[in-house]
Amino acid sequence: MTDDGHLAKARKGQGALASASPKPTPVQRRWLLRGAAQPGGKLPLFDAEGREVPRATIRACLAAGWVEPWFANPVKPDWLVCKLTAAGRRVVGQGADGP
Repeated sequence: MTDDGHLAKARKGQGALASASPKPTPVQRRWLLRGAAQPGGKLPLFDAEGREVPRATIRACLAAGWVEPWFANPVKPDWLVCKLTAAGRRVVGQGADGP
């Protein structure tokens, strides 16, 4: 799949479950909070222990509308590089304008 294909596939599923989970799980919240502290809301690909953030976490946050794909990673096209949305900032108590 092309870089654009991964982004399109991620975006396609964004709205499907937007109302299914009104609050993030503790794991999702920890990941979202890490993005709230970064310029532009960029979310890390790895957790604090150096393990890859589970795809299920990323996809659930995409589906809830808390994050959105930021850009295609040319080195690892199968990785989803995401950033917080205004809704993501609100759900972790950071407001839409950031910390």
